[in-house]
Amino acid sequence: MSSVNTPALETQRLRLRRFDSNDINALLAIFGDRKTNTYLPMFPLETLAQARVFFEQKYEKAYQSPVGYRYAVCLKSDNIPIGYVHVGMEDSHDLGYGLRCEYWHRGIMTEAAGAVLRQLQEDGFPYVTATHDINNPYSGAVMKKLGMRYRYSYEEQWQPKNIKVIFRMYQLNLDGREDWVYRKYWEQAKVRFVESGIA
Repeated sequence: MSSVNTPALETQRLRLRRFDSNDINALLAIFGDRKTNTYLPMFPLETLAQARVFFEQKYEKAYQSPVGYRYAVCLKSDNIPIGYVHVGMEDSHDLGYGLRCEYWHRGIMTEAAGAVLRQLQEDGFPYVTATHDINNPYSGAVMKKLGMRYRYSYEEQWQPKNIKVIFRMYQLNLDGREDWVYRKYWEQAKVRFVESGIA
C-alpha cells in the first residue's frame, strides 16, 4: 500500500476531501442527525463543543497517520460536508458511511463509496468489508450496488449504546481472490449464521 492519507477525490456530483476545522457545523448536522444516527453505535452529537472535540479526536488525529481514508462527502456546488466515508485501518478494512437524511435515496453514497473503493484498489488494498444492522436494509442495498457480496450474519453488543445488534457482513475482494472470506467477526461471535436468500 502506498503512503497516503485521504487523497482528494471527485465524482460527477461530489467532492471527497478531508474534514477540516471549518466543518464543525457540518459535522454537527451529520452526526447530530437523529435519523441518520439510528444505526450508528455512538449517541448523536448535541452541541458545537461536542462536534469540535469529535473532529479533533476522530479526524485531526487520524490525518496525522501516513495512511488513512476518512472522507467528508460534499456536493461540488458548495463543498459543504453532507456525509462521510471511512475505511478502517484494522485488518477488517471496514467501510463505513453515513449521510444526512434529506440526501437519502439519490445515489450519493453509492457514488461516493464507489470512488473510495477505486482509490483503495489503486493503493493496493486486498479487500474491504462492511456491515449493516439487519434493520437497516438501505445500507445493505448500497453494499450490493458497490459489488460487495453477503458472507454471513452475527450478533454483537454494540457500544456505547449497549444494545444487541444482528449485523450482515459484506465483502469485496479487490485482489481477485473471489472466494476468500474475512472470518474474524464470525469467529468472535457466539451467535452467527448464514441467511438464505441474501444476495
